[in-house]
Amino acid sequence: MIWYWVIALGLVAASALLHLAGVIRFVPSAHWTVWLVVALVLLNGGWMAFDGGRALLVGDYVTPKSGKLAGTLGPWAKVVSAVGIRPRSTFMKWTFVVYGLSYLALMGALVLGESRAWWGLLVVALLGLWYVPFGFLINVLVIVLASLPVFRASIS
Repeated sequence: MIWYWVIALGLVAASALLHLAGVIRFVPSAHWTVWLVVALVLLNGGWMAFDGGRALLVGDYVTPKSGKLAGTLGPWAKVVSAVGIRPRSTFMKWTFVVYGLSYLALMGALVLGESRAWWGLLVVALLGLWYVPFGFLINVLVIVLASLPVFRASIS
């Protein structure tokens, strides 16, 4: 799991260096709500992309290694099972990867000044409400923050 943090910090550092070099320009006067949404999307989208990618490579998601919950998936597995999708299927693993990367790409576009990415970010946040409990909480926060007038004004 340390690779997740190494990759996340590497992306942040690379973005900062590209910004300092003048290759990319972030939204100049972004309100704090924008940066909070960035952090939440990095956390949720980054984790899902990492966990889905790891599951495709290793064969399973990150699960507890010991204790009563060893080897079990979170409550989200019951949600997707209820609609007929096997949580450990290749389809679901790819869903994690595509969802996570889409979320990160939309957030990146938003930070780089593409205000039309706001709609996509809201749609992806709504589509991620099934990922209970943490994804649900994070996505609700993203929806609420991104819907604030100060957020919209900051990105346009």
